[in-house]
Amino acid sequence: MAYPEIASLPVAEKLQLMESLWDALCRETQGAPEVPAWHQDEIERRIARLANGEEPISPWEEAKKRIREQAGTA
Repeated sequence: MAYPEIASLPVAEKLQLMESLWDALCRETQGAPEVPAWHQDEIERRIARLANGEEPISPWEEAKKRIREQAGTA
């Protein structure tokens, strides 16, 4: 799919395409870049905050709805 085709898609379809691409990238391991140390540190910090109850959480469906509303695609 060429850029002009992607650019002409409605926002909801662009988001679906991004989600599909992201899922495909997540399954690929060959040639994947190494996670930078600062990123791993941030992940560990957030996991610790979650474990200590310092980080608010939302069910995935609720979070998706909120994101879509903010993006104007709900």
